Amino acid sequence: MGYRVAVVGATGAVGREMLKTLAEREFPVSEVIALASGRSAGLEVSFGEKSVLKVKNLETFDFKGVDIGLFSPGASVSAVHAPRAAAAGCVVIDNTSQFRMEPDIPLVVPEVNPHHLKQFSKRNIIANPNCSTIQMVVALKPLHLLARIKRVVVATYQSVSGAGKEAMDELFNQTRAVYVNDPSVPEQFTKPIAFNCIPHIDKFMDDGFTKEEWKMAVETRKILDPDIQVVASCVRVPVFIGHSEAVHVEFESEVTVEQAWDALREAPGVQLVDKREDGGYVTQVDAAGEDSVFVSRLRRDPTVPHGLAFWCVSDNLRKGAALNAVQIAEALVEQGLLRKPKAA
Repeated sequence: MGYRVAVVGATGAVGREMLKTLAEREFPVSEVIALASGRSAGLEVSFGEKSVLKVKNLETFDFKGVDIGLFSPGASVSAVHAPRAAAAGCVVIDNTSQFRMEPDIPLVVPEVNPHHLKQFSKRNIIANPNCSTIQMVVALKPLHLLARIKRVVVATYQSVSGAGKEAMDELFNQTRAVYVNDPSVPEQFTKPIAFNCIPHIDKFMDDGFTKEEWKMAVETRKILDPDIQVVASCVRVPVFIGHSEAVHVEFESEVTVEQAWDALREAPGVQLVDKREDGGYVTQVDAAGEDSVFVSRLRRDPTVPHGLAFWCVSDNLRKGAALNAVQIAEALVEQGLLRKPKAA
């Protein structure tokens, strides 16, 4: 017995990771359908080590009879095809920004707010949060249970894979150009990304923040607690895979470092690596290909009455996107929220 699962945007970096994650976690499928734009129709993508899927055209695909749709095709494409799939009875788990802040669509990180999944039936759509938000709220949830969080100040150091394959190619080509003294013109970013940091992700808003920074604030409140204040500075760094964050948290009451250590050690989805010695912390290179959110360098923040600071790292293509979407599907199964699967 298994579910018919469609992966939309199957030729992109996140779509391929979704296919890989479904196979690795042995999600119960009777059929997996790879979908992408018409220009990608006919291409082949891998599902697990032995299966190869031929990509079908999203524009002409009929979602009737499909149980779950894992969407990562871009917001404008999801805006058209996710409601179409949902109307056909497919439960859509959308990785784009299109539906995240709509009040009748749940925004879910399974380790943090799985109870929100019960709200999905209103639209048949569940939103996957922004990659940088996901890893932060996974680390914040066990701390929030110790003492309510008042305020979070976060600086992110986000890899180029968050901007897609073309962005990864640009980092590679610019790095090579530096070594051979070739000229290179930025195309995917506003400044050269090789050997550089760019304090600009997504569009600028009227208040001077970028939309990425806005997303972290509003999504954290929707997922974790509407009263938490968040201020973010989001930076693109010359790393291929993995986002890292320097997080400063102010609580309503005292939380000791030892209490926080104990809570994080027991928290689902978190690995605490904090040895307070050379190399006793996790970096993006360490986290690439891993499922966990890693927390290091946990310490007291002496600038506020009840404060902690820590370093947080995760693979943005896995927990920040594909893995979280598959975990949502798994949670739907565990909670009995999907129709019964058909025989394979």
